[in-house]
Amino acid sequence: MLETRHTATRTAPFPLAKESLAGVTIEPLAPRTRLSLRLRPADAARIGAVAGLAFDVGVTGVSEADGRRAVRLGPDEWLILGHADETEELAARIAADLEGVFHALVDVSHRNCGLLVRGPAAEATLNAGCPLDLAPSAFPVGTATRTVFAKAEILLARVDDDAFEVECWRSFATYVRGFLVEAARGL
Repeated sequence: MLETRHTATRTAPFPLAKESLAGVTIEPLAPRTRLSLRLRPADAARIGAVAGLAFDVGVTGVSEADGRRAVRLGPDEWLILGHADETEELAARIAADLEGVFHALVDVSHRNCGLLVRGPAAEATLNAGCPLDLAPSAFPVGTATRTVFAKAEILLARVDDDAFEVECWRSFATYVRGFLVEAARGL
């Protein structure tokens, strides 16, 4: 029997132009691989690293290596981000590293899309719709968490002193981007 595989194009649902307003720039991130990994905490601690990414970070911690990132979203949940063209290769490497270990690995690359929010007003722009304290002392570089932004669930990561990445479901992307733009205009 012939097996067929459909590969959808990974494009953002909004124009790929950046928007610069009142000390903040909002721009779509390039398409990328997004893999959801569920793994028992004891197994993660025992294994230490998967696909070159350290798994010994605490919840809200981030591990980075070779342009990839592992974000620990909960005791047994990680989101692994990589280059758009390496989905199958990265998934195969993770599966090989976890051979014999109970886990679940799901490609969610088409579900999410990302925005980069950066500039001196990035924190204030995000706080217009996010209830978290985003001060560097409370949310330092290398921190990531699930939260809400206005009415949408997002994954928020601080990637630099004045830069954040916002991951959201593709169906909420236009809303999230629009809210960010309006918040920046209101500053």
